[in-house]
Amino acid sequence: MTLDETLNVFRAIGEETRLRIMALLVRGELTVSELTIILGQSQPRVSRHLKILADAGLAERHREGAWVFYRLAAAAKADASLSAVVETVSTMITAGDRIVTRDGERFAQSREARANLAAAYFRDNAREWNRLRRLHLPESDIEARIIELAGTEKADLFIDLGTGTGRMLELFADQYDSGVGYDLSHEMLSVARANLEQAKIGHAQVRHGDIFSLPLEGQSANIVCVHQVLHFLAEPGAAVREAARLLKPEGRLIISDFAPHELEFLRDEHAHRRLGFADDEVREWCQASGLRLVKAETLSPSAKDKQKLTVKIWLCEAPKNVQTLRTRSVA
Repeated sequence: MTLDETLNVFRAIGEETRLRIMALLVRGELTVSELTIILGQSQPRVSRHLKILADAGLAERHREGAWVFYRLAAAAKADASLSAVVETVSTMITAGDRIVTRDGERFAQSREARANLAAAYFRDNAREWNRLRRLHLPESDIEARIIELAGTEKADLFIDLGTGTGRMLELFADQYDSGVGYDLSHEMLSVARANLEQAKIGHAQVRHGDIFSLPLEGQSANIVCVHQVLHFLAEPGAAVREAARLLKPEGRLIISDFAPHELEFLRDEHAHRRLGFADDEVREWCQASGLRLVKAETLSPSAKDKQKLTVKIWLCEAPKNVQTLRTRSVA
C-alpha cells in the first residue's frame, strides 16, 4: 500500500466505534439495522462509520431489497497489510475487553433471532417440501452422484443459482475457496444464511439476485450449479446462458432437475412451469451457450414406484477458448 492508503486505514480503525464494528464483521456479516442494535447507536452514525471502513478497503456492502449487508472486504483478507489489521482485530475479540465482549453477546443474540425466524419459515413450509422429496430418490443418493460427477478439482469460485436453502453451498463446501448463492426469495435467503452459519461455513455467502442477470463479471467461476431450479423458470435456456457467461475456460456447469413427467399437480400447487426436461433440450441450450454437454445421468425410481419422478443430472463444460458473452460490473 502507498503511504496515503496506509494512513487512510489507520484513520479508519483509529476510532472506538469503528474498531467495534470491525470486531463484529470479523465474526460475520451483519445488516445496518443489526449493527445499530448491537452498538446502541443511531443508523446515520453507524452508516457514516461503515462508509469510512468501506472507503479504506476494510468493509464491503451489498444491497438486498430494502436491506444493506456489510462484511469484511475480500481485499482485507487477501492483501497482506490489510489482513494484518484484521488479525489484530481478531485477537482483540479474545482479549476479554468488556465492551467487545458485550458486543459479541449481542451479536450471538442477533444470530439466534435470525435463526429462529428462518426456522419458523422452514417449519411452516416443511410439510410441502417433504412431500416433494418423497416424489423422487433420497436426496443423499442424488447429492452423492452430483459430487461424483463434479470431479475433485477444487474451485476458486463456486456459484449456486437459485440457492434455496443453501444446500449446494454446504454440499460443495470442501471443494471451493469461495462460494456465492443467489436467490430471489428473501425468506429462502434467511434460511440459507442460518444453515450456513449452523454448519460453520464461513467461506460462502448468499445474495439476493436475479439468476438471469447477475452482477458478476464473466469467466469468474470454476463451477456453477443449478439444482432443482429450471422447472420454475419461464426461460430456463436463458438461465443456462447466464451460467455459461460466468464460467472460466474449462469451467463446469452442473444442472440437476427432473426428466419429463406428467404430474400436473406440481404446476398448480408448487408453481412448476415445466414438467421436466429431455436431454436433447438441455443439449440445445448448452450448444447455444457455447458449452459442451459432457454427461447426462439418469436417477430413476424403482419400477414399482410409477408415481415417483426421475431425476436428471447434466454435466456441461466450457471450452478452453471460451469467450465472454458479455460482462457486467459488480453493483
